[in-house]
Amino acid sequence: MRMWGGRFEGVSDVRMAEFTRSIDFDHALAVDDIAGSIAHVHGLGRAELLAPEEVETLVRGLEGLRAEVEAGKLTWDPALEDIHMNLEVALRERVGPVAGRLHTGRSRNDQVATDMRLWLRRTLDDLDGAIVEMERALVGLALRDGEAILPGMTHIQPAQPVLFAHHLLAYVEMLERDRGRMADCRRRANVCPLGSGALAGAGYPLDREGTAAELGFDGVTANSLDGVSDRDFVVEALAAFALCMVHLSRLAEEITWWSNPRFGFVRAADSFTTGSSMMPNKKNPDPAELVRGKSARVIGALTGMLALLKGLPLAYQKDMQDDKPPLFDAAATLEASLLVMAGMVATLSVDRGRMRAAAGEGFTTATAVADALVRRGVAFRAAHHIVGALVAEAERGKVALDALEDATICAALGASDDSVAASLAVDATMPAYLRTAAGLEGAMAGCDVIGGTAPRRVAAALATARARLGV
Repeated sequence: MRMWGGRFEGVSDVRMAEFTRSIDFDHALAVDDIAGSIAHVHGLGRAELLAPEEVETLVRGLEGLRAEVEAGKLTWDPALEDIHMNLEVALRERVGPVAGRLHTGRSRNDQVATDMRLWLRRTLDDLDGAIVEMERALVGLALRDGEAILPGMTHIQPAQPVLFAHHLLAYVEMLERDRGRMADCRRRANVCPLGSGALAGAGYPLDREGTAAELGFDGVTANSLDGVSDRDFVVEALAAFALCMVHLSRLAEEITWWSNPRFGFVRAADSFTTGSSMMPNKKNPDPAELVRGKSARVIGALTGMLALLKGLPLAYQKDMQDDKPPLFDAAATLEASLLVMAGMVATLSVDRGRMRAAAGEGFTTATAVADALVRRGVAFRAAHHIVGALVAEAERGKVALDALEDATICAALGASDDSVAASLAVDATMPAYLRTAAGLEGAMAGCDVIGGTAPRRVAAALATARARLGV
């Protein structure tokens, strides 16, 4: 059976039929297609295009089909091209010729556009739940081992010490933005194209708003041409998916480094690592590595979709059939990545001692010492120069900043052309004051601003995250 076969005398070439069919992937839209069809039948009834008994028969048949689909009992026939034709033929087999009235006032163009929005809406809701689980795993690790001190990096070089919880909460912030982007995408996608027809609008007085409300949409598309050809919502979703994958990939990269014995900051659980077929000693963080790799796959889906759309005139074009595989694959990849990363993060073992030792390397508290001088009235540029000289002395002596002798500290202050610094050179309390700032705890305590790594600020941020996530 072909919906469009009336004017054709010959049969389709098997190569063309195989090349153009989409049932291999668009069967994922089955429950959405049925939901849209039920709402459309109700609309046809309200417009008096179907008799009440016809509405009842069609709805009963469609609900039966939905039960079969959900139970995995419906078989898809590749000869029927797509999900729409498969379901219509299955409906005809169950309710008879009245199934032929279902497509009144509807095209596969507005039908699939509606299906896609319904599918995306529920998929975004599922992904939001998966992101929340990932956030909870991060917060759980922060609660368990967040007091560990991590060497904060810039340029992949030791920069300043931060609480491990502070570092983990940075990823929570990223994921919250991902949730926001997906919520924005859902809101813009939540309008109903049904009633747009093939491109010019339905030829019957359909109550589009009533049908949209039944399907849970916020409204209807305002232009029939745009209604059938718009795929902005697919691009927006893929962009949100790609950026979320990038965030996961950044964390995955850090976990691979942290779990390297040279760092030894964390140890991945056996349940989230693999071994080598050749080297008995290996313990590889494969899930993290695969998340890094799969982020490229989702980015590719986004760029592919943009390329697909860039040359399409209005309205619907068959090219748009290929919007589904990248969207479906990207959503599944993101969900799987979120779930495996949540499991991996939740089961990490943290070596606080190794972290702390690394946090003390590279003179990471130097900025805090400069800030301490500024708080005593020294100009920052002068303080920067003084502390740079102290770092050089510590490096030559192979000691930490807080291990420098009093005389060395006072000499650096006295050599400054800053009058306040020179006066502090004779202050007997200065060496101890600066040594406190040069300690890891003292350095972090100084970053006491909203969003900073001072313990009380991190505790407040962690409490906010816990309340939001119900941890």
